[in-house]
Formats: sequence, structure tokens, C-alpha cells
Amino acid sequence: MDFDEYRKYDATGLARLVADRQVSAAELLTAARDRAAAVNPRINAIVRDVPAEPSDDLTGPFAGVPFLIKDLGQDYAGLPSSNGSRSLKAHPAAEHSTVVQRWLDAGLVIFGKTNLPEFGAKAISESLAWGPARNPWDLERTPGGSSGGSAAAVAAGIVPCAGANDGGGSIRIPAACCGLVGLKPGRGLTPFGPETAEMMHGAAVQGVVSRTVRDTAAMLDVICGGEPFGPFSPAMPEASFASCVGESPGKLRIGVRVPSAITPKPHAEAYAAVENAVRVLTDLGHQVEELPEAPFDDAALARDFLLQWFVNLAWKVADAKRVSKAPDIAFERDTLLMAALGRATSPVDYVDAVHRRHEHTRRLSVFFESYDLLLTPTLATPPPEVGAFDLPQSLRRATDVLLKTRTAHLLRYTKILDDMISDNLGWVPYTQLANLTGRPAISLPLHWTADGLPLGVQFVAPLAGESLLIRLAAQLEEALPWSEKVAVIR
Repeated sequence: MDFDEYRKYDATGLARLVADRQVSAAELLTAARDRAAAVNPRINAIVRDVPAEPSDDLTGPFAGVPFLIKDLGQDYAGLPSSNGSRSLKAHPAAEHSTVVQRWLDAGLVIFGKTNLPEFGAKAISESLAWGPARNPWDLERTPGGSSGGSAAAVAAGIVPCAGANDGGGSIRIPAACCGLVGLKPGRGLTPFGPETAEMMHGAAVQGVVSRTVRDTAAMLDVICGGEPFGPFSPAMPEASFASCVGESPGKLRIGVRVPSAITPKPHAEAYAAVENAVRVLTDLGHQVEELPEAPFDDAALARDFLLQWFVNLAWKVADAKRVSKAPDIAFERDTLLMAALGRATSPVDYVDAVHRRHEHTRRLSVFFESYDLLLTPTLATPPPEVGAFDLPQSLRRATDVLLKTRTAHLLRYTKILDDMISDNLGWVPYTQLANLTGRPAISLPLHWTADGLPLGVQFVAPLAGESLLIRLAAQLEEALPWSEKVAVIR
């Protein structure tokens, strides 16, 4: 099977070819590896090979389909999960993650692990451990983060679908940057075990990036559900998520908000993305209303998110040191700086931020009393250039002194948190809401810029709204098809 033929099919379509014996799993793996050999040196999406020898005895809904997993939170027994960090590049996982085992049970052929930022801590995928991943639509641009390698691989046609996870937008941001579908399930619906019960109090969840809604839905059917050692058993829908594709979502009332307290003036293309979505939604009979203000305190939510993120990163660094005995030099400057800010956070301040999640959730719940969905851009700007967020040389030197003298915690008394909100969240101010409130959200590729870059739009749903998001996404996919768009790597 050559690339042109391989690229015609999504994961569901490839699985049908294997089931009908029109193609073998070995042939599909060869096609995927050939495509990877052709493009991966330029996009740097796959950072580790996984031994794979598919047989004709594979079973499951995706038997024989090539697949990639993220090098964080998706452990493959016997291979390291680097978390994008030099400190963990040689530390093998003892067992498969639950989500990886479910993918294997579904018959997927996992042959590689994908690029990401160190510990998934940024919305770009640029690490010292692996080097930057690049966007197939424009190699000078980022594919987003933290599941940037997975998104780049799918957009480049290496695989039709790839493993991802999302603690602050890490499925939806890369999906928006690369012209893909990215669904973040609600809190607790997908597993993070067996090593971890839940990440960031359940804010981080497992999922995929894909080209089609039906793949996203069917993959959610494969991985959703609790595990015996998990913190709870999630409520499951009455019907499969795959069965929602093609079902009418009904006439929906959708509230729209583009400006953010973090980014009061988003890029004109972000407005254009939403305007395009509103036009299609209106044509489909939905009621869409512009909101005069955000249905939550987005400035406060951003601060709460970063505070919790820094504390979580401080623990990540400490845990990596316990496991690998790695010195500070094995971690990136930005990581050490954020970890220092996390360690400087008082326990009371941290618990305050965690408890304020309930305040954000209540305000969003009041919004959902009047609306079915919230619509925003996924990105406030087109995908930035690789290296755009590198620290200036002067700040690097100053940071090195603070880290060497162990005084970086003093930065908490400066405006650095405000600067980090502006610099790191300024182009992605919309996605953290769904993580802190535990609500499902999806990014759909409904817009390409004048320069030919993807820029997705996001829908946020109330609790257990995954099925509604899938029904609407499939309706929009039919009205405005995107899966045939191919990133031409120049």
C-alpha cells in the first residue's frame, strides 16, 4: 500500500480493510513506517521506536491499525517514558499504562512514542531531550503542546490517530495547530493508572488526536471507564460514543466568547475562526449568541491554573530525581524555575487554589442553565514560530544565578507570574477552563488562515457532555469537511 492509498483512510477505515482481508496489518505498518522515514526527520514527531511485529491474529475494533503513543503518561512496559526530560530518558517503565493496554487490547499496533515538552509543561513541544517538534503545515511553526508530536504525526499522515493527554489544553491546542479533532473527555472518564490514580486532581485526562470525528468517538469507547485501582467508577453513557456519530444534536443554544482577560485583543484570525463556525452553526439551525462577558473569571482561573501547575511540576522534578538520581543539570532552566515557584507556594495558597475550582465550576454551571455549549477559539493566535518562547539571553543569565544560589523562590514576590500568564497562556487562554472544572471540550478544525495554517474552534460542554460534543462535531464535519486536507511538507 503506497502513501496516497494509505492516507485515504482514517483508523476506522483501515481497521475495516484489515477485517475484510483487503490488506494485512504488516502492510499497514510498513506504510506507516515508510511515511515516518520520509517525514519524521523534518517534523521530529516520533522520538522513540517501539518494537512491533503485527500478526494476523490481532483482534479488537482497531485490529492491525498503526498507532503512536505519547512519551508521557502512556507507559509501554520495558521502555522509558522520558516525559520529555533528559532525567528520565533511560528509566524503563515496569508495566503498561491502563490506557496503553486498552489500545493494545483493541488491536492497535503501537510502533513509536511521540515528542513533547519537558513534563508536558508548555503549550509548545520543544525540549532539550528531543529537540523541537515541527508543524507539518509550516515547518517554522509549532505543532502545539504538549501532545505536539502526536498531532504532527497525524497531520503528516504517519498515522490517522495517535495517543494524547490533556492537563491544560494538551490535546486541543495541538489539534488546533495541526488541523485535527481533539476531544478532552470529562474528569475521570479515562484512566491514568496503574501507577497514578489521577493527575492534577483529575484535571489531566487521556485521549487522542485524530483526523475524523468517528475515530475520536470510537477511540473514546476503547479507553473510557474506570479501573479497579482507580479513585472512582465514572458514569458511562447509555449508548456508545461511536453510535453518536450521525445522530442529530438537536437545536442547540450556544454562547460565544472571543476576548479574554488574558488576551483582550485576540488575533483577527481567531475572530475569523469563530465567525466561520457561527455562520455554519446558524445555517444548521442552532441559536448562537455572543456573550457580553466571560461566564467565569478567566483572569483568576489563569492564576489558579498556573499556581497548581507549578506545584505539580515541583513534585514532578522531585519524583524524577528520586527515580533517576538525576542532578539539576538534567532538567531544563524553565522547568527548574517553575518548580522553584511551586516549592515557594504555601500549602494554604495551594489548597485555596484547588478549592477555587469549585467557584469556577459553579459559575460555568450557571452558564449551562441557559446554554447548551460554550464556543471560543481554541487559539488566540495562529501557531507561533518554533523558538518564539525562548527566554531572552539576559533573562537566562539572571535565572541561572537565581537557580544556582537557590533564591529563585524570591521571584514569587515579583510580577513574574503575571508575565508567565501573558507569555505562556496569551496565545492559549481558552483551554484551561475545561481542565479545572472537569468538563469535556473539543477542538475542531473549522478554519484555515490566509497563510494556510489551521486554527481550531473549541466547544465546552456540561458534565457528561461528550456524546453531545460528538454529535455536533459530526454534524459540522459533514457540513464543512476537513479530513481530506493534507499538510504538504516543504
